[in-house]
Amino acid sequence: MIKKTKTPLKPKKRKPTPEPELRTAQLSFSDNHLAQALFGAHATHLVQVETELGVTIDARGADLSIQGGPGAVDMAERVLMSLYNRLVEGSEVSSQEVGAALRMVRQPGGRLADVNMEVHTKRRVISPRSATQATYLQAIDDCELVFGTGPAGTGKTYLAVAKAVELLVRGEVDRIILSRPAVEAGEQLGFLPGDMQEKVDPYLRPLYDALYDMMPSDQVVKRLENGEIEVAPLAFMRGRTLANAFVILDEAQNTTAVQMKMFLTRLGENARMVVTGDLSQVDLPRGTRSGLRDARDILQDVEGLAFVEFGAADVVRHKIVTRIVNAYDAAEKKRKAAARYEKNESKKK
Repeated sequence: MIKKTKTPLKPKKRKPTPEPELRTAQLSFSDNHLAQALFGAHATHLVQVETELGVTIDARGADLSIQGGPGAVDMAERVLMSLYNRLVEGSEVSSQEVGAALRMVRQPGGRLADVNMEVHTKRRVISPRSATQATYLQAIDDCELVFGTGPAGTGKTYLAVAKAVELLVRGEVDRIILSRPAVEAGEQLGFLPGDMQEKVDPYLRPLYDALYDMMPSDQVVKRLENGEIEVAPLAFMRGRTLANAFVILDEAQNTTAVQMKMFLTRLGENARMVVTGDLSQVDLPRGTRSGLRDARDILQDVEGLAFVEFGAADVVRHKIVTRIVNAYDAAEKKRKAAARYEKNESKKK
């Protein structure tokens, strides 16, 4: 009997892990003073770019050497050159601007803000801090009616107020009208103490805050007194025609369909209107359809309008706000999935 001997198995040779491809880029800036402003105090801006993109930056005088993965190096080059060009044009570069440029370059399309996208107000120059913000500002320039929807902290209302102030100061509109639905009081404000202005002010305070951020306080007060700026609850818009004005409706998710139609039909000659809201934060009574959702469904294909949808990636507040928005979005998706499952199970029974 012949015994068959088993051939011992040879261990498989593991393919060596390829070394990551690295690229080195050199940047040289002609103005040493502006270069130092770009780098930041103690090179904090360069450290910010290194940390976010995973590159290594070596600075010598006004020259930079950037090393890392090809894609990361390309993004670092674009961010630093874009920020340097802002300095050349006379704009400032802060850690917030660096963070905004990094956020924009990493989003689909990688579009970076330039000086043409800036909004100039009395107190500050405001630049878009995400690709969606840039799209939103462009839409406000191009369209007479713009809807900006999405979570809190994405700059929907702030940027709209900034554009309104810019156009008022340039004389392109005669007045600014800011409005909000006073849902919490059911628009039955009579029981509150004080005159009508004191009754509605708590609901309109965020709009005042944005105004004072754009203009010196004495100018805000003066323009409120002479009617160039009007802040009023939505109920006060009925029966009016708003011409030569920049009109903003904030918290529009809390309008009813009837209120929304009433507001949109106030638009007059040489006027612009921006409607902002977050459909995940509707405070209307259960069963009442949001006017913002209704308008989005009905007007989606109407010419001359623009709908801009913001997401968690556009949140420009503290980083934890982005995490909070993402957590709530994930929880909402789970609830909807569970509701669909329960509905299907009940049908089977």
